[in-house]
Amino acid sequence: MSKANTLFQLCHSPSTNFLFGSSKSHRGLYMIPGWKVYPTLHFCKNVQTTTYEVVNASYVPTAQTKEEKEIKDKSSAQLDTVGAFQKLPMVMPSVDILYSALKKAKRVSPTKGIPNIAKRERNRGAKQLDALMKEIAVPLRTYLENFPKKKYLHPYERSLIELTLGDGNYEEVLGKVNALRKNVVSVGKEHASLCAKSLTKREAEERLSEGRKKIEEIFSHEGKSVDALLHIAKTLRAMPVVDLETPTLCLVGAPNVGKSSLVRILSTGKPEICNYPFTTRGILMGHIAFNYQNFQVTDTPGLLKRCDEDRNNLEKLTLAVLSHLPTAILYVHDLSGECGTSPSDQFVIYKEIKERFGGHLWLDVVSKCDLLHNSPVVFITDDDNPDHVELARYRKLGPDGAIHVSIMSEAGLNELKVRVHELLTSQMAKINSEKSNQENLVIS
Repeated sequence: MSKANTLFQLCHSPSTNFLFGSSKSHRGLYMIPGWKVYPTLHFCKNVQTTTYEVVNASYVPTAQTKEEKEIKDKSSAQLDTVGAFQKLPMVMPSVDILYSALKKAKRVSPTKGIPNIAKRERNRGAKQLDALMKEIAVPLRTYLENFPKKKYLHPYERSLIELTLGDGNYEEVLGKVNALRKNVVSVGKEHASLCAKSLTKREAEERLSEGRKKIEEIFSHEGKSVDALLHIAKTLRAMPVVDLETPTLCLVGAPNVGKSSLVRILSTGKPEICNYPFTTRGILMGHIAFNYQNFQVTDTPGLLKRCDEDRNNLEKLTLAVLSHLPTAILYVHDLSGECGTSPSDQFVIYKEIKERFGGHLWLDVVSKCDLLHNSPVVFITDDDNPDHVELARYRKLGPDGAIHVSIMSEAGLNELKVRVHELLTSQMAKINSEKSNQENLVIS
């Protein structure tokens, strides 16, 4: 049998009708004289997306339980690590956004090839209003997409937003920017549509002017939200970045006990040093280098003797650092009476923080030891109870094992640096151990 006859039979076979088509009048392949036609086989591969389990030697689809879905959703929405503030977009001032949008929209020309003057003018007006709307709405949408939602931030950064900007202010500003975007889009589309329906050139020009004026009014009235977003971006980008995998030393204590002075001695940080409470008005970050190893040092606002409900946002920043960051604590005490907080009050604050954050690696330092007297300093407001042995000892020497240092006489500074290095080395081992344990849990 010739190849031509074989091809002819294959084409007229009922089993090949799906390849070549069929009709009532004719079945098979439509042949064009002089053309060579070869049969082609097509294969289709389906992707299996359903999970099956074997039941009685047959495959049965397995329904995904609600718990499995929740676990999957949680794993897909993992919290970001710290550093989200440095990824915030650059926000333009509202005046610049409006000026740039108006300038670009005026450059838009009508579609070429429209001979009728009225049609050409209404085409130009509709296109310019549409361009003006987009030149404003697109940057606003970009800002909204690139400012992270609080629920996806690290707990430390969530606390920074709430304590620095005020509770709810972040979401409120983003909501106002989104409302502004929607208003601009709605008004822009409405007036572009009206302009496109104009019957005369003059009517098209008037509707273009009305639409442009309306968008300007809306943006001028509600554009303050964009400037507020610009302020938020600047404030958050100025926050110090903390590397969670680098050992961090956090200096804690009452206001004006000498924490900032020790940060200057121990690290590259240069905090403000003044003789009044709450000199440190935020979290200041410095760095230490020991034997080619880099460590972090944070200076925190001072803590006063009061319950958490009465603490100001500066004090809450300190608690946020201790609660959400893997830090070693260098607790600073001032028993000289120079800081304004009595040793008795410092003792109460110290005991509270020690109890709450006792799981952190810890080192106690008594500053300004050159000002200490033979007899302990007692404030008028102190409850001088002679039976309180621990408090009486604290007033003289501070906690057990505390290092006595002085910035003025440089007493104890060398010992402090050695102990800080040992503390941070231990903190690094602790971080590596916790990281290894987490990796083992993921593998298992």
